[in-house]
Amino acid sequence: MRSSRSDSGSSSPISPDIEQQQRRPLRPHSLDGVVTPVESAASDCSVDHIDNVDRRDPANPITPRFMQDQAAPKRWRWVPYPARRTAETVVRWIKGPQNPRTWKINPFFPAIQQLPPRLLARVLPVKRHRLWLFFAFFAAWVLTFAIVFWQGQVASEIEGWGEPSEIGCGSTYWSKNNGCGIDGVDCRPFTNSSFAFRCPANCASYRVLNPRAVGDQEITYAPLIVGGPPDPSNELNPVYRGDSFICGAAIHAGVISGSQGGCGVVSLIGEQQNFVATNRHGIQSIAFDSNFPLSFTFLPGIKCEAKDARWSLLAISVVFTSVLSLFTTSSAAFFFATFIIAFWQVGLASDPPLTGAFASLFSNVLGKFLPAMFCAWVFYDKMGIRRTLRGLTAQAEKTVLWLGGCWVGALTNYTFDFIPISRLTGHDLAQQPGAKAALSIIVIVLTAIVLGQIWCFQQEARLVRYLKLYALFIVTILISLALPNLSLRLHHYILALLLLPGTSIQTRPSLLYQGILVGFFANGIARWGFDPVLQTSVALQGDAQLGSALPVILAPVINSSVSTITFQWDSPPSIRYDGISILVNDVERFRGFFDDKDVDEFVWARDNSSALNDYFRFAYVQGTSAGDYTRAGTWNAKGEWIEMAPGPSRIKGRALVQDDERVARTLWKHG
Repeated sequence: MRSSRSDSGSSSPISPDIEQQQRRPLRPHSLDGVVTPVESAASDCSVDHIDNVDRRDPANPITPRFMQDQAAPKRWRWVPYPARRTAETVVRWIKGPQNPRTWKINPFFPAIQQLPPRLLARVLPVKRHRLWLFFAFFAAWVLTFAIVFWQGQVASEIEGWGEPSEIGCGSTYWSKNNGCGIDGVDCRPFTNSSFAFRCPANCASYRVLNPRAVGDQEITYAPLIVGGPPDPSNELNPVYRGDSFICGAAIHAGVISGSQGGCGVVSLIGEQQNFVATNRHGIQSIAFDSNFPLSFTFLPGIKCEAKDARWSLLAISVVFTSVLSLFTTSSAAFFFATFIIAFWQVGLASDPPLTGAFASLFSNVLGKFLPAMFCAWVFYDKMGIRRTLRGLTAQAEKTVLWLGGCWVGALTNYTFDFIPISRLTGHDLAQQPGAKAALSIIVIVLTAIVLGQIWCFQQEARLVRYLKLYALFIVTILISLALPNLSLRLHHYILALLLLPGTSIQTRPSLLYQGILVGFFANGIARWGFDPVLQTSVALQGDAQLGSALPVILAPVINSSVSTITFQWDSPPSIRYDGISILVNDVERFRGFFDDKDVDEFVWARDNSSALNDYFRFAYVQGTSAGDYTRAGTWNAKGEWIEMAPGPSRIKGRALVQDDERVARTLWKHG
């Protein structure tokens, strides 16, 4: 009978795996306290691979905790082991995988998407010939754009009035900020004056960003159109208050088109009353139940042909850039040509910074173009656009995502006009309806986008360098916020500068994000220029409240027999206030100084038979400027005084600087 015995003399057999583990020498434990076996000299397993071994594997026993803490670097021993282990895991994840992937877009239907450049290469196999074709193609865009643009500048002459003068969407007869002076003397004449005008397209969406007074109303973030046709059932004989936007009123009256612009003749008709509110042609006008010294209407039967060419020019630019995107594989040719076309499209047509003479507009845009091109080179060479577009063979996807996104960003005055945020300042966010909710949604969307981009960078093992870059950005922003007497403004071009580095990956979402940001930059610079990043509170204040003291108005004395109301006021709280200003129905009717004699009361009289309300606002005067006005108090048609609500009005007083949106007096024609 045969018996078997183990080499060790044990009565129980030993598993071959355990025997191999016992024979394997141990490597000194790592910083994590993991003991790993030493491989043979022929093994090419890296240390990084060993670190990735499951630490709960019985083949890799864990040393006691006190031995792990002794092995840790001295400067980190005070950190609890779970926190240290979590931090090391996070750091390893941020550094990325050992074998990082390089994101590359594999086009859908590659044979179809790559067909245009292949056809071009077959027709023009010599690279030099393709280069000449590129310059000829670009010259064709310049020539076509110039011809259509020039045709759009021409308007037919109006018989008896000549060629109409171009005005902006915000042009008015009456200055804002009480700039017409006492009794409106600086805005005369009030009647017997007319001129032929021409308005650009898209004036129906032009809104006031700072509050304007209309009786006891304060209008903001809406078109300032006061009045309309007296009979709501028809469009005959429209009458508008003098501070209404002329182009918006012309659209409301049906004289011109909101989408194409147009021309007509506006005529001053002096003092009018009871301005009616109506909703016509997509514009809701504002009612005003009192009188105003200057009003205007539009002459009927005027024949004029004028068409805003911005949409035709946009179609030309989109077609040229789309053809270029489909047929070129050069990232530099595609990017710089698209940037130039989008920049000039915005500056001259889609959102021009100036209205009026072409020479002034061209000079303005040209002055911004050269520094913008330098920034474009930085974007391409240093901020990741080259990396995203180089080697991209998905021609159709590039056209839809990158180029489409670029035009969406470049036309932000149309595409993002629905977002109720005009400026990223605390004052604007507080007073604009829906701004805070919209900002919250934008932050949530941006957070989701940022998380997606972080994961993509981590997969390419490039996350660390970009985290360092954005940490520098954040520190710079925090320092800017801490600077005294200065406020940080995040303009269009600043958003592009901050976010573009985070799109330097060749993925489909990055193509879309990058195109939108490049369009943002082109729109921001072409329209607004390189506005300062840090601005003073005075520059940002606009028509916001100044925080000045408000006059204390005593109970008025009403004399019903002669229909007068008399106001008196307490002494000013400080000697820095020189006098008092009083607005009646949004027109400054009194400005008195305390060192003058008999300046202790104001008397306002009206017709005994008047059935109109009168509105009064009061403010202290410092030198030549008025401070914050009170809210409107009302002397109603019944002869009763309705006290003004507490607190200041949002309407700012007159300053020395006149409104640059007023219609130039040289355009007025008397008769």
